[in-house]
Parts: sequence; structure tokens; C-alpha cells
Amino acid sequence: MASQRVRHPAANEPEWAVSFASLVVIDREGRERTVRGEVGLSIMEILREEGFEEIAAICGGCCSCATCHVYVDPDFESILPRISADENELLSGSEHRTGSSRLSCQLRLAEDMNGMIVTISPEG
Repeated sequence: MASQRVRHPAANEPEWAVSFASLVVIDREGRERTVRGEVGLSIMEILREEGFEEIAAICGGCCSCATCHVYVDPDFESILPRISADENELLSGSEHRTGSSRLSCQLRLAEDMNGMIVTISPEG
């Protein structure tokens, strides 16, 4: 069962100001599920909160382990932040790297990512 994250808005931010977007997630078994995440959270955090245990996230999102490797739908590539040197180096060690590989800890959900398809990479 996925844990529920309680969000506390800033003192000057009304509760209704929280924005959400949907992601379509394909797990390692090929199963597709649509999840909703809070804008501003990392994709890794959202996947973990939604119970995708394939995302080990051993480093906790510090961009030092590559255990949150995903493939992002190429249609959304133009809105993603550029890959950092650290992320690129970590991904270069993966035998499963493709042109759409990213570390989900390095991607923050934005409203314009609504509907983005994310596929969890094979283990290893």
C-alpha cells in the first residue's frame, strides 16, 4: 500500500493552491497505471509514494546511485531540464541506457508534464 504524504502549505499559501499532474507509469512487468502527483515533487518521490518498489532510490534522490532510472516519453523531452554531468555519468554506467533515459530523482513534476509516460527501466 502506498504511503500518503501530508502536505502543509506555507503560511501564506491557501490549501487549494496545491497543483497536481498525472503521469502514466509502465512498470517492469509492462503494466500501465496512471498516478497523480504534486507539482514540484520529484518523479522519484511520486513513484515511491505510489508504491513502485522497482524504484529503489537508494541514495534518496541525491543523484549518486542511478537506482531510479526511467525512460521518459520522447514527446516530453523538450520540456525536461537538461541532463547534468553527474546524471549523465551515472547513466553511462547502465547497460540499459537509451536516448530517453533519465534519473527520476532529477526530474521535478511540472504542470506541463501532465500525461507524460514514464517507463521504469530494467533492473541492473
